[in-house]
Amino acid sequence: MKAWLSKQIWLLAVLMTTCGALSLMSCSNEDSPVSNEEEPAYAGVPLIIFDTDLGSSTDDLFALEMLYRYEEEGRCKLLGIVVDREGEDCAAVADVMNTYFGRPDVPIALERNGIKNPHVWIDYQSLHTYTTDDGQPMFRRTLNDYSSLPDGWQLYRRLLASQPDHSVTICSVGFVTSLAALLTSPGDSISPLGGMELVRRKVKRLYVMGGVFGNSEEPDYNFRQGLSFARVFFSRWPKDVDVVFSPMEVGQDVEYAPEQVISDISWTDAHPVKQIYLRCNCYTGQKMWDPMVIVHAVEGDEVFSLSERGDVVLTSQGQTIFTPSAAGNSRYQLPGSAAWGAAILEEIRRINMTHQ
Repeated sequence: MKAWLSKQIWLLAVLMTTCGALSLMSCSNEDSPVSNEEEPAYAGVPLIIFDTDLGSSTDDLFALEMLYRYEEEGRCKLLGIVVDREGEDCAAVADVMNTYFGRPDVPIALERNGIKNPHVWIDYQSLHTYTTDDGQPMFRRTLNDYSSLPDGWQLYRRLLASQPDHSVTICSVGFVTSLAALLTSPGDSISPLGGMELVRRKVKRLYVMGGVFGNSEEPDYNFRQGLSFARVFFSRWPKDVDVVFSPMEVGQDVEYAPEQVISDISWTDAHPVKQIYLRCNCYTGQKMWDPMVIVHAVEGDEVFSLSERGDVVLTSQGQTIFTPSAAGNSRYQLPGSAAWGAAILEEIRRINMTHQ
C-alpha cells in the first residue's frame, strides 16, 4: 500500500520544527511485574483500542475516520471503541460511524458511571436521528439495543485478555473514566488478572490527548473535568507501561476549517461528518487535537518531536507536573513547525476526501 507521505517529507517536517501527588506510576504493590523474557515481542501492526468522548468535539470524528482508513491500508487493526462520555446517543454516534465506514463488527462500549453532564462544545449526539427530506433515516445503524452494550471497562478486559502480551495500543482522546474503572477491576471469568496486571501484561503503550507541560500551571481540561477518575488513573497506571501525552498546543495550530471540511466531501451529502458540519455550529475554534494521537500510534515516534523521559504527577487541582527521569515511563509531544502542521492537516484532509 502506498504510504500517505514519504519518510523524507515526514523528516523534513519534523526538522522544521512521592505518592503525595498522584504519579503516573503505581504506588501499589498489589500486582507484581510480569516478565516477558520467554514471550517474543509483538511485531505486527498496532492493535488499537480507541477511547473517545464522542458527541462534543469533531476532532474525535476525524481521529476515528483515520483509524478506519489506516486499517483499510493495512497499517493498524481497530479492536474496539470505548465511548467514555455518558449516554446511549454517544454510543449511537460510534454505531453510525462503524456502519457507514464498513466496520459494523467493531465492538462498542459505553460509559454508565462517568462524568455527569460535562460541557458539550458541538452537539451532534442526535446524528443517528438525522433524516432525509422525505423523512427516511439518513444513516444506517448496526445495533438495535444500546442498553445491552458493555461498560467501557468490561470491553477493555475482554479485548485485552484476547490479545498477545504487550501488543495493545490504547488511544485515549477523551476522559479517563473507563480506564480508571479498568484499573480498579478485579479478576473475573474473562481473566483472573486484576485490571492493573491485565494492563501490565497486555498493553504496549498508551497515547493520551491531555496534559499541560512546560512553564504553564494550567490544569488539564479533560483531567479536571473528572478529577476523581484522573486521580485513580494516575495512581494506578503501571509504571512499566509507556505513556505518551499529546498536549493541546501540539494540535492547536492545525485547524480544519468547516467550509473546507464540507468542500472536501464533495461527492455526497449523505456523509456523517459532512452532515454534522452542515447542521451543527462547528465554528467553535475546533482544532485537530485528537488526530495527533492516532498519527503517533500508527506512524511512530519519528513523526514527532518528543520530550525526554520522565514521570508525570497530577496535582489536586488537575495540573500535570513532569519531572525528567531516565527511568520514567512518560514522554510528551512537542509542538511542530508550521510546515509540520500543514503536513498533518493534509493527511487528515486526504483521509476525509477518500470516497467510501
